Amino acid sequence: MKSYAARRALLMSRMQAMGGGVAIIPTAPEVARNSDADFPYRHDSYFYYLSGFTEPEAVIVLIAGKTTRAILFCREKNLEREIWDGYRFGPDAARTSFGFDAAFPISALDSEMPKLLADAPAIFYALGNDTRLDSRVHGWLNAVRMQARAGVTAPAATHDVHQILDEMRLFKDEGEIAIMRRAATISGRAHERAMRMSKPGLREYEIEAELLHEFRRHGSQFPAYTSIVATGSNACVLHYRAGDAVLKDGDLVLIDAGCELDSYASDITRTYPANGKFSDPQKELYEIVLAAQAAAIAETKPGKRFIDGHDAAVKVLAQGMLDTGLLDANKVGSLDDVMTKGDYRQFYMHRTGHWMGMDVHDVGNYRELSEAAAEGEKPWRILRPGMVTTVEPGIYVRPAEGIPEKYWHIGIRIEDDALVTDSGCEILTHAAPKTVDEIEAVMRQA
Repeated sequence: MKSYAARRALLMSRMQAMGGGVAIIPTAPEVARNSDADFPYRHDSYFYYLSGFTEPEAVIVLIAGKTTRAILFCREKNLEREIWDGYRFGPDAARTSFGFDAAFPISALDSEMPKLLADAPAIFYALGNDTRLDSRVHGWLNAVRMQARAGVTAPAATHDVHQILDEMRLFKDEGEIAIMRRAATISGRAHERAMRMSKPGLREYEIEAELLHEFRRHGSQFPAYTSIVATGSNACVLHYRAGDAVLKDGDLVLIDAGCELDSYASDITRTYPANGKFSDPQKELYEIVLAAQAAAIAETKPGKRFIDGHDAAVKVLAQGMLDTGLLDANKVGSLDDVMTKGDYRQFYMHRTGHWMGMDVHDVGNYRELSEAAAEGEKPWRILRPGMVTTVEPGIYVRPAEGIPEKYWHIGIRIEDDALVTDSGCEILTHAAPKTVDEIEAVMRQA
């Protein structure tokens, strides 16, 4: 529990630097799926980041004044409910097991919070995330204000605790990186399994089942997001979900899938031929996307801006679109013209990456937050060691007049997870076959 305690201590020190106060960080609620079953429970990422505690109905309260205290509110022991739902720590065991200074039953939250907020200079809370808890927080503050005649003061300022935590979560420590490496390896093996099992005649959901099998077989608790398994023209739908479409001879299959391991996500996209052999047009576009990814990876290193990888990828993609005739140079002009006017967006319409961590689209600003930046346009974030970002260029060709028909219905995306290191970046997802030769070799061995 040392890592979690260290994060709580860091958060409280940053609160003290802002004048001190009380932070309130709840976990996620349970959500009913239907009348007698809940959706599989997944704790709130901010809460888990500070505690390692996975039970529902829990709240962390951090007191940052001249001294600091970390308090956990959680469910009481209940042997009858444990028969049905599983083990509960209870406040006493949770306090010692998870390293808190104190712990109370969650039922005591309304009675204890006005005491904890009394005379605190500020409250650190993510207002608007949970309207029901917002209402309770307002009630606690009003209970403190009612003691004004006794000389008790209520917090005079409110700070968004998520903004502070976002900056902390953006930089991964060695423990987090180790988990993410493992998650990436599991996901890479799942993609390889999908390639080996694929053949014309199977349906998309059958390939999805192979991914989920491999995730769970190696200890992953959940998929990090709903898997995309898209064959043929479905690959041109960016957020397509695995359906019942049949893999056809001559079609490509695009899979965007990753597992979650110990609350950390992975995110990989691979595109491969259903029959194990790229056609010439497919290979031509695939090599362009692969070269674009290589250009973006080369820009993923300390000192570079977050946007630099995207710009490098777009330049390669746009040139490839001109070379193949996807874009008609007589109509759109030169490469510089295409870049300036954004004509490439007909075939590539998304950003080349996003932060990765506990959430697959993880927290953290993409722009700098300095005071100087606040006065004008905020510059793009500078990459630093410990950040993790995806690198995922693509080309998506829908039928349209003037577009060579041999490229119609081809959708290609190649995505890897990159850890920024002191000298460059480490590709965490290297286990997934990626080059044309690697993919065709794997599928020949199936």
